[in-house]
Amino acid sequence: MRSAQLNVHRDDRGTRALITLAGEIDLATAPLLCSALTTCVHDGVRTVDVDLTAVTFCDVSGLNAFLALSQLATDAGTTLQLYYPPWTLARIIEIAGACFLLHELHAPTQDARPGNPGRASV
Repeated sequence: MRSAQLNVHRDDRGTRALITLAGEIDLATAPLLCSALTTCVHDGVRTVDVDLTAVTFCDVSGLNAFLALSQLATDAGTTLQLYYPPWTLARIIEIAGACFLLHELHAPTQDARPGNPGRASV
């Protein structure tokens, strides 16, 4: 059995940080995600943007991590927004009632299904 891998890159711009994730978010890699975003909050970052373009898999461990990190960010007065999730992750977030995690321009909609020519960008 191969182990999942998650690459995390942080780019700070003043009080804003862009976290770019690449790979799989699961039980084994969620702690890495939590550590990176928790560090942003502790460093005084006011806005954390998370680019999920290169995420190939995310299970419930990843969703739970994003929900916990969202609460941590809110408690610290920090904004946490997810951008460009893979369609499957966007759908899981929608089903869980956690669309508040997604940047509003990239929230899933009824038309955001693969193969739908009028689908929204998610």
